[in-house]
Amino acid sequence: MKKIYIAFLLFTTIISAQTDLKIYDIINQISEDRIKADVKTLTEFGTRNTFSDTLSNTRGIGAARRWIKSEFENISSACNNCLNVFYQKDLVTTAMSNRVPHDAYVVNVVAIQKGTKYPNRYIIMSGDIDSRNSNGSNFTKDAPGANDNASGMAGTMEAARVLSKYKFESSIIYVGLSGEEQGLFGGAGLAKYAKEKGWDIIGILNNDMIGNITGVDGVTDNRAFRIFSEPVPANETERQRRMRRFYGGEVDGISRQLARYVHKTTKTYMPEMNPMMIYRLDRFGRGGHHRPFNDLGFAGIRIMEAHENYTQQHQDLRTENGIKYGDTFEHVNFPYAKKLTAVNAINLASLAWAPAAPKVVGIGGIVEASAKLKWSPVEGAKGYKIYWRDTTSPTWDNDRYVEATEFTLEGIVIDNFFFGVAAVGENGHESVVVFPNKIMR
Repeated sequence: MKKIYIAFLLFTTIISAQTDLKIYDIINQISEDRIKADVKTLTEFGTRNTFSDTLSNTRGIGAARRWIKSEFENISSACNNCLNVFYQKDLVTTAMSNRVPHDAYVVNVVAIQKGTKYPNRYIIMSGDIDSRNSNGSNFTKDAPGANDNASGMAGTMEAARVLSKYKFESSIIYVGLSGEEQGLFGGAGLAKYAKEKGWDIIGILNNDMIGNITGVDGVTDNRAFRIFSEPVPANETERQRRMRRFYGGEVDGISRQLARYVHKTTKTYMPEMNPMMIYRLDRFGRGGHHRPFNDLGFAGIRIMEAHENYTQQHQDLRTENGIKYGDTFEHVNFPYAKKLTAVNAINLASLAWAPAAPKVVGIGGIVEASAKLKWSPVEGAKGYKIYWRDTTSPTWDNDRYVEATEFTLEGIVIDNFFFGVAAVGENGHESVVVFPNKIMR
C-alpha cells in the first residue's frame, strides 16, 4: 500500500509540474455572454471606419473607441486601478496612401497591466477597432464589422477582464488598434511607440476574426484555428542570413517560436482544440496588425479562425442571388469566439508568469556523437529545458530538463535534429524557446 501511495505522489508531482491549475481557472472564467454583448455593442456604432465620425456619441470610430476606453477603465476600477488606460495616436495624411480619404488621427486604445517584477517586459494581445464595407475608403456607409473585427476586439476586452484578477511578473498589454483596413496604421504607430519607449516585447498575439466557423468552402469546424507566423525576422542581418544557410533555422525565427509556444500551450490545456500552424506571415497576399511589429524585429503572430467566409468580409450589406452579404452579428459563433479568447488568455498568462528567454544560446558538436549547448543565465529561472526535434517536424517533440546553463546531449547527433532552449520558472511556466544564435567551436 505504501509503494502504491509513493507512486501516486510521484505521478501527481509530475502532472502538477506540467500544468498549472490557475490556467484551467482562467479558461473557465472566459464569458461567452460578455463577448456576445461587446460584439453587439460594437456593431451598433453603424460603422467603425477609421475615417468615420469622431464627434457623435452613437455612430462612428470616435464613439467606438471612447466606449472601449471606458470599458477598460471599468475593468481597471474593479482591480484597484491595475490598468493604465490611454490613447496612443498618429496623424495619417492623404499623401501617405490612396486608401486615406482625408487627414485624420489613427487612435489606438491601450490598457497596460504592469508586471510585479519585470514591468518593462510586455506580452501584447490586440484586436482591431475599425471596420469597412466593400469600399475601404467609404466612411459613411454602414460597416457593422461583427466578425472582422469586433470579435477580436471583444476577445481582447474579455481577456483583460479575466486576467486583471491575477498578478503577473511581466506586463500584459490589451490594445484596440485602428487603421488596419487602410494600411496597418495603428499597429505601425504602436510598434514605433514601443521601440521609442524601449519596451522589451515578448511578442504580440494579433486577433483578427475569431468568430466564424463555417467557411465559404462549406466546411464547418468549431475546433480548428490558424496561427500565422513569419519564418525569420524581416530585419535580420546579412550575417544571420549567411549563418542560416549553413546551420539551419529557416523556420525558426522568433515569431515561429511564439507560434509553437501557443500551439503547445493550447494542446496542453485545451486538447479539444486544433491549432494549425501556418508557415506564412499572413493569408496569401493579405496582411494583419502583427506585421508592423515583425517589421521592427518584434515577435508577432496572427490568431484567427480556420475557415473564412468571404461573403461576410469587406462587403456592403445586400442580398444578391439569394446570398446575404455583410459582416453582421448573426454570423458570429460565440462559443467559438470564447474558445479562441481562452487560447489567448492562457498564453498571455503563461508567458507573463514565465521567466525571460535566454538571450544567447550556443551550440556545438560537429563530427561528434553528441550535441553541446550552452546558454546565458536567466534571472528568475529555476532551470531550463533543452528541446530538439527532427528537422522536418513543425513542433518541439523532445526535451530534457536541466538546472545548469550548459549540457551535452550524449548520443544525439547534431546533424539530424534542430535544437532550442527555454527558461523554466519556479512555477513551471516556460519562456519561448530560443533557437541557437551562436556557434561553439
